[in-house]
Amino acid sequence: MNEQSKIAPGAGRSDLTIDDIRAACERLRGAVVETVMSHSKTLSNITGANIYLKFENHQFTASFKERGALNALLLLSEERRSKGVIAASAGNHAQGLSYHATRLGIPATIVMPVTTPVVKVMQTESVGGKVVLFGEKFDDAYAHARELEQEQGLTFVHPFDDPDVAAGQGTIGIEMLEAQPDLDTLVVPIGGGGLMSGIATAARALKSDIELIGVEAELYPSMYGAVKGGSGECAGDTLAEGIAVKEPGALTRQWISELVDDILLVSEADLERAVSLLLQIEKTVVEGAGAAGLAAVLANPEKFSGKNVGLVLCGGNIDTRLLANVLIRDLARSGRLSRLRITLQDRPGALFKVMRTFDKHRVNIIEIYHQRIFTNLPAKGLITDIECEARDKEQLDALIEDLRSQGYALHRVEMD
Repeated sequence: MNEQSKIAPGAGRSDLTIDDIRAACERLRGAVVETVMSHSKTLSNITGANIYLKFENHQFTASFKERGALNALLLLSEERRSKGVIAASAGNHAQGLSYHATRLGIPATIVMPVTTPVVKVMQTESVGGKVVLFGEKFDDAYAHARELEQEQGLTFVHPFDDPDVAAGQGTIGIEMLEAQPDLDTLVVPIGGGGLMSGIATAARALKSDIELIGVEAELYPSMYGAVKGGSGECAGDTLAEGIAVKEPGALTRQWISELVDDILLVSEADLERAVSLLLQIEKTVVEGAGAAGLAAVLANPEKFSGKNVGLVLCGGNIDTRLLANVLIRDLARSGRLSRLRITLQDRPGALFKVMRTFDKHRVNIIEIYHQRIFTNLPAKGLITDIECEARDKEQLDALIEDLRSQGYALHRVEMD
């Protein structure tokens, strides 16, 4: 189809080819960041695989979504551009589409549920999008966007189930294999499936024997269920909200079924560890969805051992308070932070004696909580919770052993 005659993104098409993706590469050149891909020595040592990271979190809007959105926009006819585009999104697609539409002089309307956090509304408006709040759930916002599409003659740009959007995302696959031709495996997050579809199409054409692995959060196994069977029931709050899609695309499901070797599911603990490691080791901020590939490798070391593995850090939009919680929880899991619950007698000097033992082992005390009322201990007893920081698990274990040898009843307050 001639680019100038294009009516709407992906209209009437179900095919996706390497030629589409190569054309998208030319279209996007200079308009999006050709992000760095680098080898991580430390993560390679931790996982037993040779890890190569593609930093898509370094795009202007901190997400790969820019690529697909811009490719679809550039294929619109002048008439379609003048009328404007619309999407339903409360995430990275909203920002990527708004940013590039505004840059090209195309009006962009984004429909979001009324429950969308204010920060996401503000971020989308800050890059030029007109935000319409409608409905309590995403499905309500999506239905309203399709209504506005018809009423106002707008072009709906789907976040993933569109050949032109998927072709834009597929440019990542070409860049990865050009930078590192000897990659054995690509591990790619799957939400709706646009990123995986595009990368898989490119990678299969350039290197037919490459292993392609998709990753979903355990709480949202929609593509896993569609492709591999099972209920695919989706529910709960996941750190990887960017891939928390209940219904995968019809087109992306077909492409992934044909091209992808396997889909792995990762736990919330694995996602949290991956986010934390990427910040600590690579000094890069990645959202839960962006860390899903590393989470899969960490959870399945035997599957990737000794292989050259490419991971896509697909986004870096994570709430700062949530990121802080993830980092602190990771310190607790590693044994560096802990809360010890100790039973004491309510008398002068009782706490001081415990503090001397902490000092002896050079374990830092962060917070102390006394509980005298809401307890079934005798009136002269009390429970003390001490939050503390140690160098490592071994240092903390030595402190606990010493306190118990002195006759103190104590236990760790474990994370759920």
